[in-house]
Amino acid sequence: MSKDEYDLEAKLNAKPPSRIWTLAEGRALFELGAFYLSRAWLAQLPKGDGHTVKVLPGFMATNNSTLPMRNLLRDLGYDAHGWDSGRNVRVDHALLHRLESQLKRLNDDSGRKVSLIGWSLGGVLARELAKLHPDRVRLVISLGSPISDDRNHTNARRLFEFFNGRDTEIEREGRFQGLNIAPPVPTTSILTKTDGIVHWRGSVQGPSQSPTENIEVYASHCGLGVNPSVMIAIADRLAQEEGDWSPFEPHAAQQWMFPRTGF
Repeated sequence: MSKDEYDLEAKLNAKPPSRIWTLAEGRALFELGAFYLSRAWLAQLPKGDGHTVKVLPGFMATNNSTLPMRNLLRDLGYDAHGWDSGRNVRVDHALLHRLESQLKRLNDDSGRKVSLIGWSLGGVLARELAKLHPDRVRLVISLGSPISDDRNHTNARRLFEFFNGRDTEIEREGRFQGLNIAPPVPTTSILTKTDGIVHWRGSVQGPSQSPTENIEVYASHCGLGVNPSVMIAIADRLAQEEGDWSPFEPHAAQQWMFPRTGF
């Protein structure tokens, strides 16, 4: 399937998740419990090379939501940071300026490219930031992010547009267009077909000239940032040597965590 055919199919199938999955988002509490029960084991995942990782929270969330993940990443040897933008609500020039300034500072301070991890809306922002500064970004990982360029894939659309308008301040100036286009760096989209906030089709990356992949997990949307299988995939992606990217392949003992039902 060509990229144009893929984009057309995604647009025609744009719809929010089933209400059943939305009502079941409370299962994220069990995923949080599983994270802490397996915390000692997760700390034994492949160690990193010390490079900087910046983690962006989802819509309406703050750095508190990504704290468990960042603490794990520090235990794995990374210089993990939250963002410096408070609650993720408005997508405007002030936010973009803070995102760019922090990325430049982290890159300059370490002298190495920065990996970006974004949860939901945070993943959209991470991808766009990587498009603006590919020379400063090592890779991008998005978690349940609405990257299809069609907000009909998420049932948070009305709330998002209440705060941002039909078009965000940045979009009104012609930027942040083509969200479905992957940045020119290795990019991973981690998604779940039982997502109750963003329909999984809206998180699937289509064909791209840059290295891209989709990794399916068993998770809720609100649990993606603490789900143990997501942590396994993130640790594996970050541990790759810079410039030596290859698609994710779980170990034999981990394969049951990663369904391969196709997209």
